[in-house]
Amino acid sequence: MSKPVAVVALLRIRPGRDPEFNAFESRAYEVAARYGGKLERRVAFTDGSDWSEAHVWSFPDLASFQGYRADPDLAALAALRAEAISDTTVMVGQLEGAFEDRH
Repeated sequence: MSKPVAVVALLRIRPGRDPEFNAFESRAYEVAARYGGKLERRVAFTDGSDWSEAHVWSFPDLASFQGYRADPDLAALAALRAEAISDTTVMVGQLEGAFEDRH
């Protein structure tokens, strides 16, 4: 059986491009939802960090995440994404329970 995956994306949002970022994020979320993707948490960095936001996603399995990444509707958002986001780092790992769940 395939295991759920967690995807952590660190994003640099271009200054003054919040409307474009919000538009991209809304549309990308719709595509991810088709593959069982769920945005578990958003973290905004307002302390002068080099990164603007971190997003933690969950997908049912790696194949679902790969399907999302290969979706033509997501590819169609590339120009909007480039307007809004200057840099992204994506890390994919296994979704684990909370620390408390281990005891």
